[in-house]
This record gives sequence, C-alpha cells and structure tokens, in this order.
Amino acid sequence: MSTHHRGRRAVVLGTLAALALGVTACGSSGGDPLGGGSGATASGSGSTGGSGSGSGSTVVVGSANFPENVLLGSIYSQALKAKGVKVEEKFNIGSREVLYGQLQSGNLTVLPEYNGALLSYLDAKATAVTKEDVNAALTKALPGALAILDSSPAEDKDSLSVTQATADKYNLKSIADLAAKAGEFTIGGPPEFKTRREQQFKDVYGLTFKEWKPTGDTTANALKDDNVQVGNVFTTDPKIVQLKLVPLADPKNAFGAQNVTPLVNKAGVDATATAALNAVSAKLDTAGLTSLMKRVAIDKEDPSAVAKDWLKANGLG
Repeated sequence: MSTHHRGRRAVVLGTLAALALGVTACGSSGGDPLGGGSGATASGSGSTGGSGSGSGSTVVVGSANFPENVLLGSIYSQALKAKGVKVEEKFNIGSREVLYGQLQSGNLTVLPEYNGALLSYLDAKATAVTKEDVNAALTKALPGALAILDSSPAEDKDSLSVTQATADKYNLKSIADLAAKAGEFTIGGPPEFKTRREQQFKDVYGLTFKEWKPTGDTTANALKDDNVQVGNVFTTDPKIVQLKLVPLADPKNAFGAQNVTPLVNKAGVDATATAALNAVSAKLDTAGLTSLMKRVAIDKEDPSAVAKDWLKANGLG
C-alpha cells in the first residue's frame, strides 16, 4: 500500500494533510487518491438532465473535493455524454466516507476511485499490492450493489523520483537501479517517511541512503535544487512535468497499486455507459494524467475544458 493517500495520504495543491485512512506523504497538486476532503477544490462542476439511476435514465457522476478527482469526474461525464448518456454532475462533494454512502444509496452512479485506496477503506488489513490482486480483493469486498469497472494504467501513488539529469548521469530507470548509488544520495519526503519506509527499502531493494531529510511538500523543489537526490513525489504531481522529474519504476511493488478506476452503482449503468467508462480507462495513463494536472493545478485551466481536450485527442469526445 502506498504511503500516499489511499489510506495513507493526503495532499491537495501543496497542502499536506493526514487522512483518517493512513499515511501521509509528500504533496501532490493532484490531490488525495484516498478522497481526503481537505484542501483546495477545482471548478468545473455543473449538471445536465435530472436525477435518478437505472438503464436509460440519468447517470449521476460524482467526485471528491480535490482537483484531480474533479478532472477525472469531468472526463467520465463528458465521455458518457458523447455516447448519448444523460448525465448529471455532482463534483467537489467531499471525502470517501461521504461519497461511498452516496453511491450505495443510489444518489450517485459513478465515481472516479483509486483501487488501492478504496480497498484500504473497505479492508484496513488488506495486503494486496498488484493491480490484479487489489481488484480481485475489491470485487470480494464490495457490496452487491456496487462494482468496479476496468482500471486504467493511470496511478496517483507514491514514487521515488529523481531529476532528469540524475537519471541520465547514473542510468536510473527503476528503484532497483539506485542500489549502487544510494549510499551517496540524500532522500527526501514527509517527516514520517524514514520511519515508515527505511527498512522496507533495505529489505525489498537493498537500499541504504546516506541521509534522510524531511522535505514535506517541498520535495519536488528540493530535488530540482539538489538538496536531495531522491524524493518521494506522487506520480501525478504536476511538478513532475514542470520540473522535469523522473519517477522510477517500482518492479517489486514497494508502493501498492493506486489505479484510477470507475466505481459504479450497478443499477445505474447500462452496457453503453460501461463501455464508455472502460474506453476512458483503456486510454488514461499516468504520464497523460500528470500532464492534464499541470494544466489544471499550475496553469489554472478549467477542468472541464482540459477533460474535453483529452477526450477529443483520444477519440472519445
């Protein structure tokens, strides 16, 4: 499971906030995959059509109150509309606890979720880390009225990231590649990062770093300034694009899966809606979502406009 949100993290637009679901990590302008309910919100909500659920009636798309989730909600909403589905948008609602109850009651039909975070919410003792295992566990844990659709490759999760210059100089592509150089590198992250991750990195990847610095929500900038050489940055943090950082691959799953995944009330989605949402998941990857979040969080573009551009570019709008 990631120290990230999902049960362990929360940061919205540079603000770190500990969530009830778990560990806090460095700041992500994208927001909190756990559906944290703190921090800034993004505009772009609106509605078309009435309320209700069921095949042929209105699908109500909700979102948590952080910019990335609002953007994802808008992508889902517009993808559904493009297939002739009647949609009502209810964005910026709040935390997972509120959203989940609304979905169970049928007041909401579709939510952009993060599979690892959702599993932690439903089962605090869950140990699954791969996308496949997490989704299998979710299928068992969800009540009969709810279901997950196809997960996207896009993940908002913890990473160990380096600058492009560092990656090029030392030929770093995965966390495993750090083993030969970790003793010379300083690593940065939230204050609790060392306590929670030092032994794991030793056990899983054989890493022993020269020094651990508490860099909190300034981790990305600390990397750029070479105050640290390795940093805990969330994979959809727009500073990855802005500062040209490189999230290292995690082949041994030190950080668990956090794939963007539609969570639905089954009574409210028909085959057309399901296909439209699965088509979004098939196209949405982490690099693409990070680029979109730069437009929303740094360039301050309207999430609905950013969503429209992405859908058009991917033949889904």
